[in-house]
Amino acid sequence: LIAHVAASMWRVLVGTVLALVAAIPMGIAMGVSPGISSFFTPIFRFFSVLAGIAWIPIATLWFGYGFGAIVFVIFNAVFFVVTYNTLLGVASIPMPLRHAAASLGAGPWQLVTQVLLPGALPNIVTGIRTGLGFAWRGLIAAEMIATNVGLGYMLFVARDFYRTEVIVFGMIVI
Repeated sequence: LIAHVAASMWRVLVGTVLALVAAIPMGIAMGVSPGISSFFTPIFRFFSVLAGIAWIPIATLWFGYGFGAIVFVIFNAVFFVVTYNTLLGVASIPMPLRHAAASLGAGPWQLVTQVLLPGALPNIVTGIRTGLGFAWRGLIAAEMIATNVGLGYMLFVARDFYRTEVIVFGMIVI
């Protein structure tokens, strides 16, 4: 059990951190620039509601079976939701507040770190929470198909041997 939980947690951690590193700056860029926003928003709206398990065939095709494919599924489950929520958070910050910070001498970096990020933080956290829910669903499905260790794999093997108690216990752990 410890090996399965550790493998699943490591995959979620890596996929989520990679997604956050890419998603938050992208969401800020989309929230600040109307051109970037108008180009990417329809794409992000579509992909943010796409189930993480839909990425599994592409992930196994591009990365094979294993760690890379599963992290890719988790990345996509988190990235689009966090980016879109960051965009909504930045867009909700009133322009007079941005202009006031700029008129008080805030440079671009200070505007991002002291106005945009704190103002968008509730939306970013909401995106992370939602993305983690999607990530766990995608993780379990991907582990059933693309690996030989993890909670999803544990459930999949238990099914083959009619181990209902392992399946129910795995569902509780998840």
